[in-house]
Amino acid sequence: MTRSDLVAKLAERFGQLTQRDAEFAVKTILDAMSEALAKGHRIELRGFGSFSINRRPPRMGRNPRSGEQVLIPEKLVPHFKPGKALREAVDTDVPETQPSAAEAGAMVDNQPQR
Repeated sequence: MTRSDLVAKLAERFGQLTQRDAEFAVKTILDAMSEALAKGHRIELRGFGSFSINRRPPRMGRNPRSGEQVLIPEKLVPHFKPGKALREAVDTDVPETQPSAAEAGAMVDNQPQR
C-alpha cells in the first residue's frame, strides 16, 4: 500500500472527508511521527506496534572497488517492532504457499532435463 492508496482508502471509508482532507490528515500524522523520532522519542501504537531509534555503532568497512578499509560513522536508524495483534493478524491471514507433495513432484517432472 502506498501513501496515495492510504489517502484514497481513508477518503472512501469516511464519506465526510474530501480527498484533500484525507491527504492532510495522513501528512499530519506522518509528519508528527517523523518529528517525534527525530527528537529521539519512542512511538507506541497499541495493537499495531512501536517505532524507536536504534544506534548503529561506528565500524570498519571495506571499499568494494579498491579493497581499502573505510571507517563507517555511527548512525541512528528508525526501527519498527510489530505488536502482538499485528503479528497474529498477519500470521493467520497467510494463505498456504508451499505446494503439496503431488504438485511439487509435477513441477519437477515439467522441468527441462539438463
